[in-house]
Amino acid sequence: MGCSGCRVRFNFGKVLSKVSVFFTMVLIFTYFFYCLTGFCDSAPRTLYSQQASDYDILDDPRRLSDEQRPSPRLLPDAPLHRNRTASEDAAQVEAPGQQLHLHMPDSAKENAESNGIPVSNTFGTKRFPQAIIIGVKKGGTRALLEFLRIHPDVRAVGAEPHFFDRFYDKGLEWYRNLMPRTLDGQITMEKTPSYFVTKEAPSRVCTMNCQAKLIVVVRDPVTRAVSDYTQTLSKNPGLPSFQSLALKNSSTGLIDTTWSAVRIGLYAKHLENWLQHFPLSHFLFVSGERLVSDPAGEMGRVQDFLGLKRVVSDKHFYFNQTKGFPCLKKPEGSSRPRCLGKSKGRPHPQIPSEVLQRLRDFYRPFNHRFYQMSGQDFGWD
Repeated sequence: MGCSGCRVRFNFGKVLSKVSVFFTMVLIFTYFFYCLTGFCDSAPRTLYSQQASDYDILDDPRRLSDEQRPSPRLLPDAPLHRNRTASEDAAQVEAPGQQLHLHMPDSAKENAESNGIPVSNTFGTKRFPQAIIIGVKKGGTRALLEFLRIHPDVRAVGAEPHFFDRFYDKGLEWYRNLMPRTLDGQITMEKTPSYFVTKEAPSRVCTMNCQAKLIVVVRDPVTRAVSDYTQTLSKNPGLPSFQSLALKNSSTGLIDTTWSAVRIGLYAKHLENWLQHFPLSHFLFVSGERLVSDPAGEMGRVQDFLGLKRVVSDKHFYFNQTKGFPCLKKPEGSSRPRCLGKSKGRPHPQIPSEVLQRLRDFYRPFNHRFYQMSGQDFGWD
């Protein structure tokens, strides 16, 4: 009897041991299954190594949209001023990882997942832009957009959509889907400088939103024309000389307004077209010259116009003597400052002074008319 009882207890112990091993194996299998299917990517990881590569430089900004950038609010020294309620701010503090999701499109998910960052692009809403930088080409629109994107309440498309001039037939829903996701209180923006000179653009923009805020970056039309020519020349070295394109006839000195580089500088003519659909109060005219000499001052005006807190300030800029325009200071964790790409700041070719003077004389009445219409004297004469 005694031995029989011992055998029973021994067998029972072996059964318990096997059951324990069985459940242990089930738990291990379940764990590996969940890991392999991506459900255990929940541990927070450091974000700064990813930020260093994303914020290094803007050599080719056309390749980047805001959904490919980490939010400035994740930078260690980023301003945290928000136009939000205390509960919304608390939610952001409690779930910082979720804020990253807003700035990562499907195309960037794989890179994020490889870094162990949990990804979900379901936060926020794609909205039509409430503000558009509509012009002008070679006026400083790229610089303005990149300066604005420092602001945590601005979300913008990096590439130029060209919807209201080239792709309007694709429909408004196609256009809206190009936009980054935004939270309440954030502004959706895009910039396409050719809108300002496109005859159909004002009515099309108003069809989308007649309350849209419109920003026009303008620059001395003579300097702008030379810059425009310089850009085209870099792509087409066989281009005729500037003077042969600007003048109908060298002996008469008449200006050829059919050349786009000249026509774009007729700001008053283009503004008349826009004022048929939008009141003047919907426009902000930014000086391309002051955007170089006093970027913080012009950015203050822009932020006021957009109803934003003045976050972008002097502390964000330094003047790059080599390029001849301001750059954004190096963010923490980045190897170098953020400057516009090599296509910006090209040296201009030598243009005969008499050709430049004829252009100045030609533009003078249009400039004065533009000063009256905009209520600003840009001092180009």
